[in-house]
Amino acid sequence: MGGTMVRSATEEALLEAARGLMRISLHAADGVGDVSVVQLRALTVLDHLGQANLGDLADRMGVTPSTTSRLVDRLVVAGLVERATAEHSRREVTLRLTTHGRATLQRYDDLRLAALQGLLATLPDPEREVALRGLLALGSGAAAVGRS
Repeated sequence: MGGTMVRSATEEALLEAARGLMRISLHAADGVGDVSVVQLRALTVLDHLGQANLGDLADRMGVTPSTTSRLVDRLVVAGLVERATAEHSRREVTLRLTTHGRATLQRYDDLRLAALQGLLATLPDPEREVALRGLLALGSGAAAVGRS
């Protein structure tokens, strides 16, 4: 029935940190404008890949190609992504960010960075250095999560 899971203090601290980082990302997404979190995720994946076909983008996002197709349609209409014929196959379409798409993603990153820098600035120097080293270590490990 709905038993309460007991977590250690470390587990609770990790979950609270994850929630805090999620709040920062969601707040930054709100500051970008008329772009959803899912659209920002697609832009981030495309930025990382440089360019991709619809199937690759769907795989990386963990969604169906039909869902990705509708998402890409909206991104194209918004001027954030462009479709182009693949160099190796005239039948394949590649997707890549437009200048506007890159600028939108840059704004999102700038807002997240400003929030994180603001949080770090509230810490005394020794704690800030420890927190920064911890964030760098976690970021390095997290970079591999979800990659195939």
